[in-house]
Amino acid sequence: MTTGIRTRFAPSPTGYLHIGGARTALFSWLFARHSDGEFVLRIEDTDQERSTDESTKAILDAMTWLGLNWDEGPYFQAQRVDLHRQMVQKLIDENKAYFCTCTQEELEAKRKQALATGKKPKYDGTCRDRKLSKSSGSVVRFRGMETGATIVEDLIKGNISFNNDELDDLIIERSDGYPTYNFAVVVDDALMKITHVIRGDDHVNNTPRQILIYLALGFDVPKFAHVPMILGADKARLSKRHGATSVMAYKEMGYLPEALVNYLVRLGWAHGDQEIFSLPELVNLFSLESVGKSPAVFNPEKLLWLNAHYIREAKPDTIYEEMKTLWPQSVSNADSDFVRKVIADLQPRSKTLVDLAAAAGFYFTEKVTYEEEAARKFLTPEIASHLTAIAAELSSLEDFSKEGIENFLQMFVQKREIKFKVIAQPLRVALTGKTVSPGIDEVMVTLGKNRVIKRIQDAQAYICKTPIAKA
Repeated sequence: MTTGIRTRFAPSPTGYLHIGGARTALFSWLFARHSDGEFVLRIEDTDQERSTDESTKAILDAMTWLGLNWDEGPYFQAQRVDLHRQMVQKLIDENKAYFCTCTQEELEAKRKQALATGKKPKYDGTCRDRKLSKSSGSVVRFRGMETGATIVEDLIKGNISFNNDELDDLIIERSDGYPTYNFAVVVDDALMKITHVIRGDDHVNNTPRQILIYLALGFDVPKFAHVPMILGADKARLSKRHGATSVMAYKEMGYLPEALVNYLVRLGWAHGDQEIFSLPELVNLFSLESVGKSPAVFNPEKLLWLNAHYIREAKPDTIYEEMKTLWPQSVSNADSDFVRKVIADLQPRSKTLVDLAAAAGFYFTEKVTYEEEAARKFLTPEIASHLTAIAAELSSLEDFSKEGIENFLQMFVQKREIKFKVIAQPLRVALTGKTVSPGIDEVMVTLGKNRVIKRIQDAQAYICKTPIAKA
């Protein structure tokens, strides 16, 4: 049994799901889940020219990836146009809406005239009382209130008052017979029994107009909560010049959904000084009272820090699933247990999954490519005998575990009366081709005995073939 609270997310399929939309969806989802309510997904596709199936799929994929499951939908607004038209006709029949035949040229002339005389450039009501019928090119306008004020009781911003004489008679049905946004959204939210409309504060100025339509149609007015916008570091509205704004672009860049969700919720919401939240914690703690009124600033470094945390803490199986599209084909065909071991090695030192994939190359190659400087410094004739001995003795090592390898190397340096650092970097370069990697013992365990011996032997061969530089 639910509480009766119903929220919704209603994106337009004219592009990908961007960061601002994802945060709005997240806040709506969390409010519904916290309240034991229901979360509805509706695709607002009445803009037939700009709406695409590709964008719809991208939005649904992004919602699924973020874990924002919906209880109803997705509904498609374009499939509900007959309902909208019925409601338009209801307003016409009750003299709460009227046909307007003013042309674009006439409307532009009226706008310029109003501006020239210092008036608000709103529709002047030319067709308001002409009792026109539908005709080619006619639109339907809502008959607005000319006196009084409409109060928006905003759960985040507090009460906002709008004088009705500043709200013009907005178009509710275009000449092509399709409803406009402000009308369709009211009808759909009302008929879907949405109790709380949580959306970006760029919609604040639409809200008084929508409230008047709710009242004219005899619908209950839902509660509104307008969340502050997201800004870039330069305090301008977040856009492509600040970096990626599409949710799925972050997936492609190797971010985990948990990290993005955690980061998005902190853009405008807080619970004390806590920074890291699990999804169950967020559901338990979320409230609109804790959403700030000020714009939030997007900080890519903070998101990267969070992502590194979630990569470190994730189970290798989780990373394995997320990385399926990030590996080259050669890795995709590799033994899955081996890939999981590689992931476990690299998790503690990766900020993104793309970083992890890039760092993993040496594990999957048949023949290691040595970094030039590393090979010159560490793969030298002086080290060749040590590498020969390590390869020979490793072949009979029974305990090829992390602990077994640690003991083996410790005994090896003691027996040879050398310090560990004498063989540490040469061994690392022999196995990985570079001077920075996970611990040598971890790398050896993951590669397995046969690969390790083969790589050490390859390094010996490299040393033998490399001419000694003359002083």
